[in-house]
Amino acid sequence: MNTIFFSHNGTKTQNFKFPVLFSIIFSLLSFSVFSQVKDTIKVNALDEVLVSAVRVTTKTPVSFSNLDKQEIANRNLGQDIPILMNYMPSVVTTSDAGNGFGYTSIRVRGSDAARVNVTINGIPYNDSESQGTYFVDLPDLASSLQSIQLQRGVGTSTNGSGAFGASLNLLTDNFSKESRGEIANSFGSFNSRKHTIKFSTGLMNDHFELAGRLSDMHSDGYVDRAASNLKSYFLQGTYVGKTTLIKALVFGGTEKTYQAWYGVDATTLNQDRTFNAAGMYTDANGKIQFYNNQTDNYQQDHYQLHWNEKISKSWNTNLAFHYTKGKGYYEEFQENQAFSDYGLTQITFGATTIDHSNLITRKWLDNDFYGTTFSVNYKKDRVDFVFGGSANKYNGKHFGQIIWAQFASNSQNSDHYYDNYGNKLDLNFFSKINYQLTEKFSIYGDLQYRTVNYKADGVQSDLVNDTFRFFNPKAGLTYLLNQNQNLYFSYARANREPNRTDYENGSPRPEKLNDFELGWRFATSKTQLNINGYYMLYKDQLVLTGALDNVGNPIRTNIGESYRLGVEVDANFQVSEKWSIRPNITLSENKNKDFVVDNGAGLENLGKTNIAFSPKIVAGNSLNYSLSKELKLSFLSKFVGEQFLSNIDDQNSRLKDYFIQDFHALYEIKTNKVFKSIGFSVLANNLFNVKYVSNGADYGGGYVYYFPQAGANFLAGMTLKF
Repeated sequence: MNTIFFSHNGTKTQNFKFPVLFSIIFSLLSFSVFSQVKDTIKVNALDEVLVSAVRVTTKTPVSFSNLDKQEIANRNLGQDIPILMNYMPSVVTTSDAGNGFGYTSIRVRGSDAARVNVTINGIPYNDSESQGTYFVDLPDLASSLQSIQLQRGVGTSTNGSGAFGASLNLLTDNFSKESRGEIANSFGSFNSRKHTIKFSTGLMNDHFELAGRLSDMHSDGYVDRAASNLKSYFLQGTYVGKTTLIKALVFGGTEKTYQAWYGVDATTLNQDRTFNAAGMYTDANGKIQFYNNQTDNYQQDHYQLHWNEKISKSWNTNLAFHYTKGKGYYEEFQENQAFSDYGLTQITFGATTIDHSNLITRKWLDNDFYGTTFSVNYKKDRVDFVFGGSANKYNGKHFGQIIWAQFASNSQNSDHYYDNYGNKLDLNFFSKINYQLTEKFSIYGDLQYRTVNYKADGVQSDLVNDTFRFFNPKAGLTYLLNQNQNLYFSYARANREPNRTDYENGSPRPEKLNDFELGWRFATSKTQLNINGYYMLYKDQLVLTGALDNVGNPIRTNIGESYRLGVEVDANFQVSEKWSIRPNITLSENKNKDFVVDNGAGLENLGKTNIAFSPKIVAGNSLNYSLSKELKLSFLSKFVGEQFLSNIDDQNSRLKDYFIQDFHALYEIKTNKVFKSIGFSVLANNLFNVKYVSNGADYGGGYVYYFPQAGANFLAGMTLKF
């Protein structure tokens, strides 16, 4: 695993009989109960209804930002989804490979991605055990997204694990009424490339659509040997009736990525920024070598079936079933390993005893995740009410194999030297209501009950079998000042269970959060301005210590009380027909109260300290110029303030602030011949070649490691639409 970080545990290619699967799915699509629609009410924007239960609008007292399909597509030249979100408010991103390909990471308000609740079409995506989100397993998913919504803070109740920093809701492509196709190719620095082909049949007989995508991506990465080879697919069948929408989706991907989650120390950072210690060993001649297959390999396949029914003008329902299969491994060269750590017996040759050996191991993860989500929505006059929930089960197998040994002892090829498991059952129910009290006042209420049972072995000497029951109330008030502006206030309670790594590093307690939000929204045809203040008060927060375990997972520990206090400002100013500016800034204080640390001689109370990985200032800006209808230029800026890598305010354990700029040019030609349009896109990243570090790890005792990012680099692509 990696710090999400968006890393994962590898893959073994799975062979699925797609024709059989599709015949089953599409037989469901044509099942008579779905097609016998008697209600004549027209359905508008049915796709958006799929995620309405977990999304918000300006009528909800929640801080949020949206990215639509065009905004996603403009910069989608191969970099991962977190990097495409880099310029959203309160967002900090990083990349293990240094250039946005492969494993990437996002933090929102200083909270890492294991605390960001992610759903795809309302289906939970966070890994059940690590709680992390690994978009590397779904390469180029951005090419199949209709929109992204990022809710900051606790947000509203949703499916999956609790949100302690943000909720990220992804909606895949809407159905298309007309047939269409698209071929996109991009190339760039570090031998990076992306090839994508998409198609849609359009609505056949005004009811059925089949759409799909294939993608192939590669990058050598900025960091040495941080190469990634990524492939993905997306296939969607849609039935559209007068009041019915049914979608069957199959999508997934495979990734093979050379490990790059170790970072470099300060000396190496100054002398050789791209150095990668992964796979390093000393051969029989005393020469340093690097194992050429020190890789992470993983395949993940998703199956979703959604049924939305509009019962009347006021009522609609959503029902979904899902299944995700994941399997893979990471392979490592292990130098001079003790036999006793692998259950091997020592070898004796006369007077010589051998009890250590060089090994090549594979650590496997084989998991299944399946369940159902549902919601019922009533909207009429002053009332907008939603009742929903989900029931999800996760079964995971963890095992290790020795595939080669210099001295094999009593081992056989692919013997298991450990076998562990982790099983999780997650049930949640929620109800939400927006009620218009008067012309000026509306109230919001949201109640969620969630129960989680987690069983696992191999994480401690004793079996883990914990059950958590969480009640998460939320409430808010919105006041309409006039047709252009409103004020809102909200309170939200959240609880969250520990993850597998937390158990491996101690006896963790569940976290608690009280989130207070106060905001003002102003919107006209040329100006949109949002100001949001927040106070997030934590109890037993699992904060990052700054250290990583031996597979890149961030190590966390419970602390007493802590808080995040800040203000977010984002705006969009249409200065003229040609010029627009989209700035945002977040100013915050992120503190541990009475932080206690073991200094070796005993416990020491350090008082109020900064929470790790939580910069006081995060700012972004997009300066846009439309030279013509065909040519659009953007100058993008991002500033991230100084941040500490641990919670003890050690000046030797911090990242310097950085300020980088990107430049993007988009030129599109509309044609009436073979292609409907031909588009050219050029993205110059880190335009002024700033040498900066966006992430790091502090193992204590002065062992601090850094993850440098690429200097000036570029991507360029061409898209043909027909």
